[in-house]
Amino acid sequence: MDYIQLTRDLVEKAQKLGADAAEVYLRTSRNLSIQVRDYEMETIEEAASVGIGFRVMAGGRLGFSHCNDLSAKALEDTIMQAIHFAKITTPDEYNVLPGSTVFTQIEGLYDPAIISIPMDKKIQMAIDLEKLAMGVPGISLSSGASFREGDGEVFIANSNGLSGSYKTSSCSIGVGVVAEKGDQKNTGWESCTRRFFADLKSVEEIAAEAARKALELIDPVMIPTQRAAVIFDSNVAFSLLGGVISAINGDSVLQGASFLKNSMDQAFASPLLTIIDDGRMPRGLGSAPFDGEGVATQKRILVEKGVLKGFLHNSYTAKRAGAASTGNASRRGFTTLPGIGTHNLYVEAGQHTPEEIIKATRRGLWVKEVTGYGINPVNGNFSGGASGLWIENGEVRHPVKGVTIAGSAAEVLGAIDMMANNLDLNRSTASPTFRVAEMQIGGK
Repeated sequence: MDYIQLTRDLVEKAQKLGADAAEVYLRTSRNLSIQVRDYEMETIEEAASVGIGFRVMAGGRLGFSHCNDLSAKALEDTIMQAIHFAKITTPDEYNVLPGSTVFTQIEGLYDPAIISIPMDKKIQMAIDLEKLAMGVPGISLSSGASFREGDGEVFIANSNGLSGSYKTSSCSIGVGVVAEKGDQKNTGWESCTRRFFADLKSVEEIAAEAARKALELIDPVMIPTQRAAVIFDSNVAFSLLGGVISAINGDSVLQGASFLKNSMDQAFASPLLTIIDDGRMPRGLGSAPFDGEGVATQKRILVEKGVLKGFLHNSYTAKRAGAASTGNASRRGFTTLPGIGTHNLYVEAGQHTPEEIIKATRRGLWVKEVTGYGINPVNGNFSGGASGLWIENGEVRHPVKGVTIAGSAAEVLGAIDMMANNLDLNRSTASPTFRVAEMQIGGK
C-alpha cells in the first residue's frame, strides 16, 4: 500500500467530512525480543503493527482519534469520531498545524541488514553474552540477557500541504548479573543500542562492563555527613541535568512551572556547561528528518557556556509564546497527540580525562548510581540517593552506598568546575563525567 498517498487522501477526506484543518499520522512497526536465562532461550516475541491517528480542528476546537484498522469504513469512522470530539471541546486559538517545510534527509537511520541476520545468531549472541558475564570471578547470579530489534516507518500529512516520511531501525543487546559476598548482593547491568547491527559493541565488552558494575560496590563503607566534591559519572550525569531540560520545556515555561522561566540569555550555570539538542546527527538514536508533527528538526544550542539560549517548543506552545516551533514535538506513536521532547541531547565534552578529574579531587564522592528524580524543574532543588566510590587525595579508597546528595540548582550547576572528554554520542541523552566542586552529602 502507498502510505504516502493514503495520508494525503485522508487529509482531503477529513476536510470533506467537516474538518477545517486535518493532520494524518501513520506509523508502521516491527519488533523482536529475545530473552535468555541460564544459557537457554526463555522467551522470543515478534510482532508487527500499523496504526493511524487523526488530529482535526473545527472552529478552533481540537479533536483526536486513532485506529489500527485501515479498511475504508474504519478510517472514515475514526475521522468522524475525531470531528465529533472537536465539536464538543473548548475553542483554543493556539490550536494550529505547521505549514509545509523542506526536510533534510538524515544519514544512517535504517539498517536493512538487521532483519536478514539469522535468528539463531541473535539468540547465540545473547547466550554468549550471559556466559561471558557469568564467567567473571565474583559474579554468582544472572538476571538474564537479551537481544532486541525494531524497525518502522513514519508517514505524516496535513492540510497545509505538509507531507513526509522516513524509515528507522535499531537493535540492542544487554545483560544483568549479580555479585555476592556473604550477605551482600549488588547488581550490574550493561547494554548497547545502535541503529546498525554492525555498530554494536562486542559481547566481551558488554559482559565485562556489567560485571564491573556489579563488583565495584561490594564492601561499601558508610561516610559521615559532610560537604565535599561530587563527581557524576557519565552513566548517571543526566540524572542531575534532566530537570534542566524539563525546565526549558515550553509547556512548563508557559505554565510558570519552571525555575528557568525568566532566565533567557542569562547565566544560570558554570561556563563549562553547554547543552545541545541535535535532531540531525547521522546514525543518532534520536535523529529524524522531522518531529512528531512534521516540523523539520534542527541542531540547537540550548545552554551555551552556562547561559540559557533556548526553550523547547511544538507548534501549540510556540503559538502561545509568539515564537516558532523548534522541531521538538514528540510522539510515542499513532495513539498520542504531540507533546514536547528532545532528539539527541548531550552535554558538550570538556578537556579532562575522567582519570584527571579523580586525581585532582582531594576528597569527594564519585557517583555511579542514583535514585530520585534529579533537579526539580519547578523550584530547582536537587536531592537524591547515591552510591559510588569514595576518593581521597586523588585515589579511590572504597565503595559507598546509601548516602544522599542535595543542593539547589544554582549551587550545584554553578559549581561544575571540571568537565571530562568521555562523551558517548551513541546515546540519545549523553553527558561526559563532570565534577561539582562541593555538595552536601548525607551519611552517618
